Amino acid sequence: MSRPAAVPARATAATTATAVLVTALVTLLVLTVREDGYFTDPAGLSWLYAACWALFAAAVWSLRRVPARHAAALVLAGGVAVAATGLVAPPRTSTDSYRYAWDGRVQAAGVSPYDHAPADPALLPYRDDWLFPTGKACAGPDLAAVSPGVCTRINRPRVHTIYPPAGELYFLLVHALSPDGVRHKAFQVGGAVLAVATTLALLGVLRRRGDPRRAAYWAWCPAIAVEAVNNAHADVLAVLLSVAALGLTVRHRARGGALLGLATAVKLLPAVLLPGALSGVRRVRDAAAVLLPSVAVLTALYLPYVLLSRSSVLGYLAGYADEEGYQDPSAGDRYALLRLLVPGSWAVPCVVAGMAAVSVYVIRRGDPGRPWSGALLVTGTAFLLTTPGYSWYALLLIALVALDGRWEWLGVAVAGAAAYLTGRVVPHAGTAGYAAAALAVLCGWAVRRRRLPRSRPDRVPEPCPAPGEHR
Repeated sequence: MSRPAAVPARATAATTATAVLVTALVTLLVLTVREDGYFTDPAGLSWLYAACWALFAAAVWSLRRVPARHAAALVLAGGVAVAATGLVAPPRTSTDSYRYAWDGRVQAAGVSPYDHAPADPALLPYRDDWLFPTGKACAGPDLAAVSPGVCTRINRPRVHTIYPPAGELYFLLVHALSPDGVRHKAFQVGGAVLAVATTLALLGVLRRRGDPRRAAYWAWCPAIAVEAVNNAHADVLAVLLSVAALGLTVRHRARGGALLGLATAVKLLPAVLLPGALSGVRRVRDAAAVLLPSVAVLTALYLPYVLLSRSSVLGYLAGYADEEGYQDPSAGDRYALLRLLVPGSWAVPCVVAGMAAVSVYVIRRGDPGRPWSGALLVTGTAFLLTTPGYSWYALLLIALVALDGRWEWLGVAVAGAAAYLTGRVVPHAGTAGYAAAALAVLCGWAVRRRRLPRSRPDRVPEPCPAPGEHR
């Protein structure tokens, strides 16, 4: 007689345990975000990050036993709480949002952000004591000198902006909506709103095509609190648009293509999703239905800035690529995994060949009903081949993991954090992290391949549930 009551009791226990783990994660994230250790104690901050990721993994694992009817609400509530933790302190490990604030300010004054670097004396009337401190306030390690006695919070103040036009429009919108004196909080609040909106978009897609629990891979991930909200990276807007684009592509190729073009106009990285959006396309007109709206939107957004700017709208893009070692394979830890296998001079051709091969495979063999599956494969491969040193780039990959469910790819996001933070005290920490991530992906592929149905080898399968996951 007691058996029927046992199932609700177990469900309640699982829900309670998951809620406790999410609460512990939120508490630790508050402590982590408040810790200003990027310059003074990167090792200690790395351990805090590691603990947050461990609690995140435990919470997601526990969620698998929560009934589906409760899971969506729990994921959303936890996502709101995780996003809110990024608001408890100023940006800790990145100064990019200060450039956003400056670009928004000069655009509001009718000045193209592509025409003048922040240090340009022509823009002196738009400076204030927040973005351009003076005197003793210039003692911080994250400040760059502009002139004698004057510094700025903006990184690379002597070069033009690097951000595409939709990103610049976002900066202008936040500036226009922000009260005077709000400073860094404007973009942090914007990041929190966009992060939660992405969770809602994921839940919407996964309710139709998957398990809503997977949205927790995004909603509860520590990178969301740190990079999307606290550091307020505009990548989160590109991620939201990318999720919507891939979700729409299944039934409305043209609308999905247009949104993909918009996402690419925020940050260029979403362009790597294009092979996924073309998964399983056999006819030229179907490919054109995605490609033409994407190119049209991108062109339409760039055109006004081209007409209004005297300088190149590519800004510091070429200089950034050179600075980060994308053009010189011998610089830094770029292409680190490839350089373990081939001479450095072969790295760039190997990346081109590898990306071409994976893209063709996804376009020819991918499942048009699950474009995010191919997009994850292409995006993750790009990360493993290029081994980027900035942790916020992985926000896009995290959202793709949430859509597709292949959680082993999250190791790539951990590797990016190791490269950016732990690498400050442990040489080649990023290389080791990316190597471990690649191994995890290969192991996941081998396990999932053994579970493939043999009747339809040309179809990208629904990801196999992890142990304990209920469908």
